[in-house]
Amino acid sequence: MSNSNGRTSEAEIADVVVTILKQTTGGQASYAELAQEIPKHIKLTPDDLAQSKSRPNEALWEQRLRNITSHKNAEGNFIFEGILKEIPGGLSLV
Repeated sequence: MSNSNGRTSEAEIADVVVTILKQTTGGQASYAELAQEIPKHIKLTPDDLAQSKSRPNEALWEQRLRNITSHKNAEGNFIFEGILKEIPGGLSLV
């Protein structure tokens, strides 16, 4: 499930987010809840688990989780494509 550089892509993380949100009441979750659930749904690589240089309290995969919101204006992004929406402190299904 990870790409050739050993990292799970932002799109792959977003796809797992959709799977998790479909299982929640109300179709939404906080970033903290998602961060707890994602490792139960996807095998994270050693590169994913490395500490982020720009966010010292997060692993690189957690940074990609938050990048779903940061990159919301980019084509292919799950928010841009109308699959997810940003809510305060988390994400929701549309």
